[in-house]
Amino acid sequence: MNIAIFEDSLVNQLYPISVARPAFAISCGGYRLADLLPRLEGRRFQHVRPYLQQLVAEDYRIAALPEVLEGPWAFINARLVPHVPIVGRIKDLLQHGSECVVWHNNSVALALLNFSQPRSRSERTFEDFPRKEIENRQIPASDLKLPLFEYPHEVIKYHTTIMKDNLEDRISRGDYKQLNDGLFVGQDVVLGDYLTVNTGRGPVIIESHTRVGPCCYLEGPVFIGSCAKLIENTALKDNVALGHTTKVGGEVEASTIEPYTNKQHHGFIGHSYLGSWVNLGAGTCNSDLKNTYGLVTMEYNGQRVPTGMQFMGCIIGDYTKTAVNTGIFTGKVIGVCCMVYGFVTTNVPSFTNYARLFGQMTEVPVEVAVAGQQRMFLRRNVLQRPCDIQLIHDMYELTRHERRLGNEPLVL
Repeated sequence: MNIAIFEDSLVNQLYPISVARPAFAISCGGYRLADLLPRLEGRRFQHVRPYLQQLVAEDYRIAALPEVLEGPWAFINARLVPHVPIVGRIKDLLQHGSECVVWHNNSVALALLNFSQPRSRSERTFEDFPRKEIENRQIPASDLKLPLFEYPHEVIKYHTTIMKDNLEDRISRGDYKQLNDGLFVGQDVVLGDYLTVNTGRGPVIIESHTRVGPCCYLEGPVFIGSCAKLIENTALKDNVALGHTTKVGGEVEASTIEPYTNKQHHGFIGHSYLGSWVNLGAGTCNSDLKNTYGLVTMEYNGQRVPTGMQFMGCIIGDYTKTAVNTGIFTGKVIGVCCMVYGFVTTNVPSFTNYARLFGQMTEVPVEVAVAGQQRMFLRRNVLQRPCDIQLIHDMYELTRHERRLGNEPLVL
C-alpha cells in the first residue's frame, strides 16, 4: 500500500499555525500526525504547499508524491487530528482493502483508491485529484469518523480531549523509568528539590535530558519534551504539552508549546497554542476566560467563528516575540514574526510591530525577521539553512494581505 499525506485548500484556514509548517506537523495532545504515520505499513509520500516542499524534504524525509500513480493508494488529509485511536481505525480500513472515502464536513479525510492502470494526476492542485476520482468513480462513503482541524482554536479543543490517550500510548511504547505512580522520566533527567507531582487526572512524562528546577508543580496530564528546561516555581497544569528544547517558567495550563520556544519567566499562559521560536517577555499573560463567562468567538480574516468553548486563550505564530508585561485579551490571534508590546486587544497581522497602546503599528521588514532567526538559531546551536531563510521570505509574501489597508501598508 502506498500512503499519500496531502494538504487541501482549508490548510490556509489554520493560519497562523500552519503558515510555517505542514499541517501534519501541528502538535496536539502531545503528538503530531507525523509521529503516527510511520505506524501504517506502506511507502509514504507527501503533497504539501510548494513553498514547504524543500523544508519537508529535509526535516521529515518523506518523498514527494509521484506524478503517475499505480496500484493501491491511501490518501490521508494532513489536517487529521493526531489521536492515537485513529491509527487503529485506519489500519482496519486498509486491511479491508476495498475502495472507499471518509468525509468530514465535505472534506476528504481519507480515501482508498486502486489504480489498475497508471494514472497521471494532471489537475492543478492535488486536492482536485482525489475528489474528482471519487466523484467520477462513485467511490462509496465509509461511516468511519476521522476528525479534521478546520480552525486554529480546534487545536486547543482537541488537545484537551485527546491528551490522556496519547500519553498512555507514549508510556506503553517508550523507555521510561517510573519514579512513582504516574510519573515517567527518560534518561538523564534532573528533578529539582521540592517537586510536587499530581497524577490524579493523568500521567506526567518527562523526556530525556530535561532539567526541572526546584519548587515546581506538575499536574497531569503533562508532557515535557526532551532537552527542555523548567525554571524554579514553574507550574504546569491540566493538559500541557511542551516541545523539545523549550524553556518554560511561570504558570501554563491546557496549552501546547512547540519546540524551541521560550516562556522562561513569570506570567500565565492558558488554553493557548504557541508556535516554534516564540519568546515571551517576563510578565506576559493571556486571558482564557471572558468576564461574562460566555463562550468565546474567534475572528479569522474578518469572519467571526463561534468556538463553543468557554475557555480559549490565544494563538501565537512562529518567531513572534512579546515585550515585558504584555497582556493578551481572550481569543486573540497573533501572526508569525511579530513584535508585540502592551495590551493585545485585537488580532495581530503577521510581520507586525504591534503597540496599539502607544499608538503605533508598523510592518516588520523581512530582513529584520531573517536576522532575528539567525541570532535565535545561534543561541540554540541550530544551523540556519537556505530553506529556513526562504521560509521567512515566503511567509512574508503569503501574509502580505494581512498588513494592508486597501493598497497601502498598515500604519497606525
